[in-house]
Amino acid sequence: MASHDSSNRSFEEKVQVRQDQFETWVRSFGKGSWARIIRMARKPTKMEFRQTIVVCGIGMFILGFVGFVMLWLMDTELPKFFAWIVS
Repeated sequence: MASHDSSNRSFEEKVQVRQDQFETWVRSFGKGSWARIIRMARKPTKMEFRQTIVVCGIGMFILGFVGFVMLWLMDTELPKFFAWIVS
């Protein structure tokens, strides 16, 4: 590269610099603090996968039920309560 000033670089030189930066990033990808976790990761067994699905399903059901109860309270019980307080 003839010049380091970005205004004097050709399009090809700018692309080459960007590609070199990307390649450096890819090479350093597996050297971070989280890379050990990625290397230790493995595919779950069928039993682990099923347990995960069941636990997530139970959690979604509980959250949905809590949301439904809150909606029911806001639509039916709270208006009655506030009307009782005002009158």
